[in-house]
Amino acid sequence: MQFLHHATKTFPDDLAAFCRGAIVPREITDSVAAILADVRVRGDEAVSYYAAKFDGAKLRAREFRVSATELAAAAGRLPAADLRAIQAARENILAYNERGLPEAWSAKNKHGAIVGEKFDPIRRVGLYVPGGEVPLVSTVLMTTILAKIAGCPEIAVFTPSNPEGRVAVGTLAALHVLGIEEVYRVGGVQAIGAMAFGTTMIPAVDKVFGPGNAYVCEAKRQVFGVVGVDSLPGPSEVMVIADDSAKASFVAADLLAQAEHGSGRERICLVATSAAIIAAVASEIRTQLQLIPRAEKAQRVLEHGFLAIEVGTLEQAAGVANYVAPEHLELMVAETAVKKLTAAITTAGAIMIGNHTPTALGDFAAGPSHVLPTGRAGRFFSGLRVADFLRRTSIIRYDRASVKKAAPVVAAFAAMEKLEAHGRSVRIRAL
Repeated sequence: MQFLHHATKTFPDDLAAFCRGAIVPREITDSVAAILADVRVRGDEAVSYYAAKFDGAKLRAREFRVSATELAAAAGRLPAADLRAIQAARENILAYNERGLPEAWSAKNKHGAIVGEKFDPIRRVGLYVPGGEVPLVSTVLMTTILAKIAGCPEIAVFTPSNPEGRVAVGTLAALHVLGIEEVYRVGGVQAIGAMAFGTTMIPAVDKVFGPGNAYVCEAKRQVFGVVGVDSLPGPSEVMVIADDSAKASFVAADLLAQAEHGSGRERICLVATSAAIIAAVASEIRTQLQLIPRAEKAQRVLEHGFLAIEVGTLEQAAGVANYVAPEHLELMVAETAVKKLTAAITTAGAIMIGNHTPTALGDFAAGPSHVLPTGRAGRFFSGLRVADFLRRTSIIRYDRASVKKAAPVVAAFAAMEKLEAHGRSVRIRAL
């Protein structure tokens, strides 16, 4: 654990240095670029090669796509309790995200012309669902449900397989339950490349969605422009702001919950109003670490990605949070401070309020999508929402009367910008 005190002169530089630790190193950037270039040139052959190299799966191109029979069979093997959990989470996710569906509108502007907006679903979207050691079944719900609400005509899901070419039963079952038919047992950078460039067996998509490890996140950054991307949701992050009202055992449990992802690039941060709180949480972490199966993975994060900060006030804590822009932010503070603190923090991906709101509720069941920006991208990206699956088109309609009112404005701008033909195109309609 690294410890910082807000009052030290070097605090801003030390905090910035910690945050720079999340920047993707050159070796990852170069490796991703090489894989993407190979997939662009060799297509299916390259996808097969990297599936074998990184996942141990020897797949022929015709085996990339998961069959409808395999999807249905997985749903049939899903325990009833798991099915009920999927349905319960689906209800919350659906209810929350339906509220975010924008509606077309029109109105008259000052010239008397009709202006407005319309929204259309993106034609073909690619959804990435992490697999491997931690198959994120919940990500299936947190992406596909939003795409369905938006009405995207084509939804293609990509997730890695194990060395035998199998995908986690829970992942396939959830996809079947939610009505997703196009699924590929392809993950990693090669999946992002296939989505962006297309191959013989995998049609290219228009926009890529979903979280991933540092390599997947970097691949999304590199293909942006060839295709759209939702944001840059990489290795998991959590920040807990705690005062004397916080329960140390709860804080420790939530920090460990994010650390157990275990890639080694996760970031966990405790911002506390006293050294006593930090000490109590550290003690709880040592105790609880013995209770979790992935303790070895979590330990790596605790050693290299855990920052504790002592602040003098909650206002200082808000400043720290706004700089770090954490993916998940938990406010374990006195009830009297919640409203002001929540209003002051403007860059967090999601805010969980109170001692009884762990990040895991947002990860699995509360309703908002858990696909959130990481690596300080929360300064300019928001968490995934239905609107991300839609294209907005502006609508403008003038008639002769309204174009006459607009003509002097256009003439002035055309003169200032030395674009005479622009002005003339309006002037001839106003005669």
